[in-house]
Amino acid sequence: MDIREAQEHIKRLYYERDSARGVFATFTWFTEEVGELAEALLHMDRGMLEEELADVFAWLLSIANLVNVDLEEAFKKKYPGHGSF
Repeated sequence: MDIREAQEHIKRLYYERDSARGVFATFTWFTEEVGELAEALLHMDRGMLEEELADVFAWLLSIANLVNVDLEEAFKKKYPGHGSF
């Protein structure tokens, strides 16, 4: 799965709910997940780290969906590299 596919997956699962909640409330949930990631980093617990990194990524994708940004394209534009992504 690439970033675009992940973003579409999250959109199918959560766009309606995220849209009803609104971008700023969704961003609040995102920041809560970042806090949970900080806690996982403090403990260096592999299981917690994987879970919280996935949560942060999913909420970031939700925000990108709400503001209509293709995160994969934005990343490629900001961090150009060689070859395919």
